[in-house]
Amino acid sequence: MLTKSCFSKWGCLGLLLILVAQIGVAQPAPAAYKLGPNSRAITYIIALTDRLRVAVFDQDGLSQIARVSSKGAVKLPLINQGSVVGLTIEENQDVVEAAYRDKRFLRNPHVTISVEEYAAREVIVQREVVSPGRVALPIESGMSVLDAITKAGGLTDLAKSQAVTVTRTLPDGSKDVKTVDVKNALALIGKKETTETDSSMLLMPDDSVYVPMNLF
Repeated sequence: MLTKSCFSKWGCLGLLLILVAQIGVAQPAPAAYKLGPNSRAITYIIALTDRLRVAVFDQDGLSQIARVSSKGAVKLPLINQGSVVGLTIEENQDVVEAAYRDKRFLRNPHVTISVEEYAAREVIVQREVVSPGRVALPIESGMSVLDAITKAGGLTDLAKSQAVTVTRTLPDGSKDVKTVDVKNALALIGKKETTETDSSMLLMPDDSVYVPMNLF
């Protein structure tokens, strides 16, 4: 039986996450994460309701602070930029520069974009954990199911840790449900090799983690 004290002995288990970029297509939510090297650091991806500072060098009239709309777009002077959700900061800078250049507003634009205010990113952890509720996702690192359960205080004595489910809402509104064996995940900690099944433990914003009760 895994308990709260058991989780306190282990470090976090995570892999690099990035969203699949979709230029010009508005998304109601991030589409997917792509696995990368074993690292806690991730490339930051622009999300809905992020507040961005867009600075155009030597063009004060074009520089401004703008919030990403519910459709994933940002309104900028002189250009009508499409979806920015799913782009990295660097990719968005390139898109804005190209727009000003291609429309012949600026010959050699230099754009710098930074995030003034990050949108809230959370997952929900339910049932057999010590403190069920919402858990904030870190801005620039990944979070696994094990991480989220630890943040929620660890498992209760009645938790069925080998049958934890993660429910994810896909862009088309359908639900994707995966079962994660947290007990097995603990056994993988500290091992050099990484299996493909580890990817099922990586969380996205608005995922729901459900820890069932062990009835036997």
